[in-house]
Amino acid sequence: MDALDDDISDLLAPLNDAQREAVGAPLGHALVLAGAGSGKTRVLTHRAAWLVRVHGASPWSILAVTFTNKAAAEMRGRIESLLGISGGGMWVGTFHGIAHRLLRLHAEEAGLPKGFQILDSEDQRRLVKRVMRDAGVDDKRYPVRQVQGYINARKDEGRRAGELDTDDAYTATLVELYGAYDSACRSAGVVDFPELLLRCCEMWRAHPELLDHYRRRFRHVLIDEFQDTNGIQYDWLRLIAAEDADVFVVGDDDQSIYGWRGARVENLQRYQRDYPDTQVLRLEQNYRSTRTILDAANHLIAHNSDRLGKSLWTDGGQGHPISVYAAFNEQDEARFVVERIRAMTEEEGYSRSDFAILYRSNAQSRTFEEALIGNRVTYRVYGGLRFFERAEIKDALAYLRLVDNRHDDASLERVINTPARGIGARTVEAIRTAARTQGISLWEAARGVTGPGGLSARAARSVSSFIELVDDLAARTAGQSLPDQVETVLDVSGLRGVLEKEGSERARDRLENLDELISAART
Repeated sequence: MDALDDDISDLLAPLNDAQREAVGAPLGHALVLAGAGSGKTRVLTHRAAWLVRVHGASPWSILAVTFTNKAAAEMRGRIESLLGISGGGMWVGTFHGIAHRLLRLHAEEAGLPKGFQILDSEDQRRLVKRVMRDAGVDDKRYPVRQVQGYINARKDEGRRAGELDTDDAYTATLVELYGAYDSACRSAGVVDFPELLLRCCEMWRAHPELLDHYRRRFRHVLIDEFQDTNGIQYDWLRLIAAEDADVFVVGDDDQSIYGWRGARVENLQRYQRDYPDTQVLRLEQNYRSTRTILDAANHLIAHNSDRLGKSLWTDGGQGHPISVYAAFNEQDEARFVVERIRAMTEEEGYSRSDFAILYRSNAQSRTFEEALIGNRVTYRVYGGLRFFERAEIKDALAYLRLVDNRHDDASLERVINTPARGIGARTVEAIRTAARTQGISLWEAARGVTGPGGLSARAARSVSSFIELVDDLAARTAGQSLPDQVETVLDVSGLRGVLEKEGSERARDRLENLDELISAART
């Protein structure tokens, strides 16, 4: 590839040597280990154009898969630009998007009604809750989100309820609910998001002639972010890619961070085992970072075991040295960061928009926000809410305010059914009406409607239980320090318990935020 042919010079000229080698790799099985900032998207798109212009492949014989709709749109646009064609008929998309397209085309073979609907996460949660109610399962012992997460995780592994072991009674109930949920979905003719890939794989296995059709059509398969594939995605690839297909996957074992949602970095090694003739190529030249940053990153990542091995480098500048400040505590850390920002904006001519503060978990934003506010530095939180605007924090503070002042109507409305205790919208409206009619607070109205001639017996019991809870919290927290009051409220109200039972990644984040609220009360 040293002497560039005129017909392909525009494909290869923008690439470095390693990128050219990857783009022009022989047909077959290839694994490109692409480091951060090494141009992997460019390699994938140029590879697709290379297949068409050098190997004479039809654009419609290429299947390109990535993980987000935004990345898929970018990939399609770049391929169109390189080939000078419209990519409307090309199959470029996410795993789930392509599976959805296949199921729409072959709904009958997949056992689905032609106009089947896809449940979003909230719709799925409601259906799971209904299945649990029909089965008489206690949602306190089996939180709905936990059951939903269990079902989705098993689908991401490619396993139905009938294929699962039930070693204990708790798991047996989860498996039973999974089976009942599946039956409910089939009866209603609906599918959830994880079902798309699983149903597609099952369709192909049940109809080998259909699978053979797509294997003959898609002779060239390109997969991006391979380190983030899960079990069912790998099975889907193994099905669609015939043994003699051209399969080109790009991934980076050093960037696999989604194990908590089912990603298996082991799929990189599995790919090499399943396809022993795989050619491994490495993209190690980084275009984003300075040599100082890359040297530090390489030294750190070298301590990880089971790496496939690569070392990033750059021909850019050395860059500024890395500074490390060993803070005494989180308040000292926030103070140091904010003081550095102020000094650099006031003395060195930087703008505040030149700075970003990165933290490991959402709960850590609190001390930084307080330091920024205290120093009158305006800021914006990206990818989340400000600490004291988060739902779980507002819930805890509402309990504290209500304990201190029973006539705080806004706080009562916020927590009267949080966590859920069977007080529905109709009951709350009855309390509001009573308060408005009599000119009293919601708390006084709630006490009144629990008597004769008020609410139904069930609703009255639920409201009475809430009133007793708040009174109990007032008694328990009397004389306690503020941090102890917060901890008591979190424990006795059930705010912490319901999140612990849920057990999801989102719940763990919220628990961290609640723990951080206790820390905030100490300062």
